[in-house]
Amino acid sequence: MLFLLTDSQIVDNKFLVYINDILSAGYIPELFAPDELDGILGKIRGEAKQNGVLDAPDTLMAYFIDKVRKNLHMGLCFSPVGDAFRFRARQFPALLNNTTIDWFHAWPRDALVGVAERFLANVEFPNDEIMSAIANHMANVHLSIDEANQEFKARERRFNYTTPTSFLELINFYQKLLGEKQGSIIDDIARLDRGLSTMEATTKQVDILKEKLVLTMENVKIEEEKTDELIQIVNKEAEEAEKEQAIAQKQEEETNIVANNAKGQMDAANKELEAAIPAMEAAEAAVDCLSVKAIVEFSAFNQPPPGTSLVTKAVQILKGVTNKKQLQDWGAQQKMMKPPQNFIDSLKSFDKEGITVKQKADLKTPELLCNEIFTFEIMSKKSSAAANLANWVINIVSYHDIYEKVEPLK
Repeated sequence: MLFLLTDSQIVDNKFLVYINDILSAGYIPELFAPDELDGILGKIRGEAKQNGVLDAPDTLMAYFIDKVRKNLHMGLCFSPVGDAFRFRARQFPALLNNTTIDWFHAWPRDALVGVAERFLANVEFPNDEIMSAIANHMANVHLSIDEANQEFKARERRFNYTTPTSFLELINFYQKLLGEKQGSIIDDIARLDRGLSTMEATTKQVDILKEKLVLTMENVKIEEEKTDELIQIVNKEAEEAEKEQAIAQKQEEETNIVANNAKGQMDAANKELEAAIPAMEAAEAAVDCLSVKAIVEFSAFNQPPPGTSLVTKAVQILKGVTNKKQLQDWGAQQKMMKPPQNFIDSLKSFDKEGITVKQKADLKTPELLCNEIFTFEIMSKKSSAAANLANWVINIVSYHDIYEKVEPLK
């Protein structure tokens, strides 16, 4: 059996550790497990006895290795090009000490010509003589490198190699370059054809344009006469336009006066609206300060802390409650605040611009907003929820007061 290995198959030099062991000893240590080795020795035991070998593990193993040496052949195909072979020979001495080296010499000239002609047969040439000349030239180039290698070795005492692959690469390079040049020439021909076709078409178009130009010049003469008549009409209308311009100028001045007045009103409205923004932000901040826990604690009182019922009554009025009994009922006010999160969300989404005249009249009374205890500071001593609700009511009403002034101005 022949084991054939080329240097291109050696992706890792660790492969050669085992090759070196086989070449030097005929065996790779620890290649077989103990049970596998027992099976191998059992198979050759009978044959070994017939050949007079002692039935002992060491002698049977030696008989097995000797049999491997006789029947297993190693074929290593290495290229001398580069430093890889030299380094491997130093690291793994069995590659040289336990092998016979067969050097493959350069191809003869006839073989080179034959290979070149075979590959060039697929290329279109004007005749066979040109193909034969190119094939011979390629062979001469390749052989000249061999001669140069000999001179280089004699002068520098160093090796330089050319391989058949180099010759094949020369042929492939020629075919590739020839194809590129032929493609470039074909492109030039196509471009030239397009240019000639374009010039021919342009010439025809120029002739047609010359004919159209004669007709156009006649039409131009007619149009010039019409233009002269039109200029007279335009001059007359221009005089009338100047009169209209004077009237328009006067109207523009009057319009600017009106526009400036309107701008003044708009600035005043924007100033009023800007004054409303802090109140709106304060109302939003008051709602943000409300927490579910605070609402739960406030609504849990059997009786509200003194004065805080004014705040919940004011919130009821803003939320559209008109029943006087409900406005005085702490139970109805507790129900309004349940569930707490929904109650807080309803304050956040409250329609600030939709407060009615009656609601504001009901709120701006000595009992509610005009009451001296209806303030954030006083209510905060009684309940944090009542304080923030009072702050919200005060700022919502303040925002709507300004909004009522600004909205008509818009």
